[in-house]
Amino acid sequence: MNEKWKENWRTEYDNVGSFSEGLAWVDKNRNCGFVDKKGKLVIPLKYDDADSFSEGLARIEKDKKYGFVDKQGKLVIPLDYDNAGSFSEGLALVEKNGKWGFIDKKGKVVIPLDYGNAGSFSEGLALVEKNEKWGFVDKKGNIVIPLEYDCVGIFSEGLAWVKKNRKLGFVDKKGTVKWH
Repeated sequence: MNEKWKENWRTEYDNVGSFSEGLAWVDKNRNCGFVDKKGKLVIPLKYDDADSFSEGLARIEKDKKYGFVDKQGKLVIPLDYDNAGSFSEGLALVEKNGKWGFIDKKGKVVIPLDYGNAGSFSEGLALVEKNEKWGFVDKKGNIVIPLEYDCVGIFSEGLAWVKKNRKLGFVDKKGTVKWH
């Protein structure tokens, strides 16, 4: 990082994000873009919000719609969504008209926007909710752990916490629960 950038980033921008994949988001007067490690503005300050790069793409927002740009600033996935998360394990969580699903890096819907809520993929599974019950889907959208829990956490080290009828436990990827 050059000395000018280190010394002047605080006066040049209102906010800055952490570097991810060689770029950091920056904000000036509520306009977001991205800089490289030398402080050069690589993607212009033209978005209302931005998130760090993940798997080669960054989530951006303009006029309350979300899409994704690549590291050259090309809009790869149009600003078509009401909300979106970062890419994780090749898929991004997106929301439109109150329903959540997942898209791939080309913007193709891989898991239909059928869920009332959802979370990003972790260890090959994503938590999803329908009719106030939670479960897990794989990357093809197959329900691998039934939507029968009141609350769930993401998978970590092969297990996810689950809550059902005020009981807490841990579920493995085959759906076996050990209650505590």
